[in-house]
Amino acid sequence: MKLSSSSFRDQGRIPERNAFGKVDAAAHVALAGNVNPHLAWQDVPHGTQSFVLICHDPDVPSRPDDVNQEGREVPADLPRVSFYHWVLVDIAPDTKEIAQGAYSKDVTPRGKAGPKGPNGTRQGLNSYTAWFAGDHDMKGDYYGYDGPCPPWNDAIQHRYIFTLYALDVAQLAVDGTFDAERVLKAMQGHILGHASIMGWYTLNPRLIKS
Repeated sequence: MKLSSSSFRDQGRIPERNAFGKVDAAAHVALAGNVNPHLAWQDVPHGTQSFVLICHDPDVPSRPDDVNQEGREVPADLPRVSFYHWVLVDIAPDTKEIAQGAYSKDVTPRGKAGPKGPNGTRQGLNSYTAWFAGDHDMKGDYYGYDGPCPPWNDAIQHRYIFTLYALDVAQLAVDGTFDAERVLKAMQGHILGHASIMGWYTLNPRLIKS
């Protein structure tokens, strides 16, 4: 399988229009376009009955001590964990691309509705659901795509990996509300092939200028 995007090049910087947050000179971070990127694929395995799409950031700080703190920087050698930005299942087998903006066009405080998605798909909760759980103005269920917004003082750029999986089942065995962990477990034994594309993003002005 091969996965590509007209929104950003593989190994290149993700545009602000596809991000949740952008650099702001006064407040460090402001809301960005949050438009889901275009994705297209080819060379699909024979027997594919559906696709699953997952986007994750494997570079999220494992401890919040220094995150977004004035006069401090999240150290590059801090252990990192995954943050899931998009979980999309039951993509029809004849689908060859997802248009930019088809699943998300802006930031929606308190989250987007789900799990039912466009074109017969279902969308899982992304990790912003847990991230905003204690925020009175933003807490809610965040279904579908919400883009990059790494700590503005992180010493490293973050990677955003979009992975498309071809499955031998028409509907993934997850019911009700689900997240990436449940999807990854349910896919075991049903994956015919997969392909990935990766983009970088940072809100640290020092890294953008370097």
